[in-house]
Amino acid sequence: MNIAKLALASVALIATPALANDQVVAGATVTGPEGNAVGTIVQVENGQAVLDTGKHKVPLGVDMYGQGETGPTITVTKAQLDGMIDAQLAEAAAKLDAALVAGASAMDAQHAPLGTILEIDGNNVIIARGGDEANKVTLLKEHFTATDHGLMALLTNAQIDAAMAQSAPAANGAGQ
Repeated sequence: MNIAKLALASVALIATPALANDQVVAGATVTGPEGNAVGTIVQVENGQAVLDTGKHKVPLGVDMYGQGETGPTITVTKAQLDGMIDAQLAEAAAKLDAALVAGASAMDAQHAPLGTILEIDGNNVIIARGGDEANKVTLLKEHFTATDHGLMALLTNAQIDAAMAQSAPAANGAGQ
């Protein structure tokens, strides 16, 4: 299941505003406008309640939930919410596929230069770090996202360096 990062249009999920909704707690079943279950809240933290629809885990602001007779409510059905998330995930995947091409520059999660994509082999993305083809690293396609600022790895250079350092002794010791 994916935890989707949302920027849902306010029109899509307009709930009756409540300053404090004590119904929004982990384990609560959330119902939609027709009274049918949309999902279960699995976590509430920092003003966000993660709603598990069974297909997606969707973080929504606590203030997006209304108060109902049997528990918290939202103004969309399970099918509508899953459809919105499916559409957002498909759009993000298409944007990533368009950006993830040989020759493209990538940055790390802190917007620092990462390198140039040399090759894409299935889910493996081979990058020349700093443009140096002798300094290659392979990351998975799932480690990238396409942003308004360009192609970004979801890892920092430091995290990549640490992972490479950990795997180096194992690789060197394998042939002994």
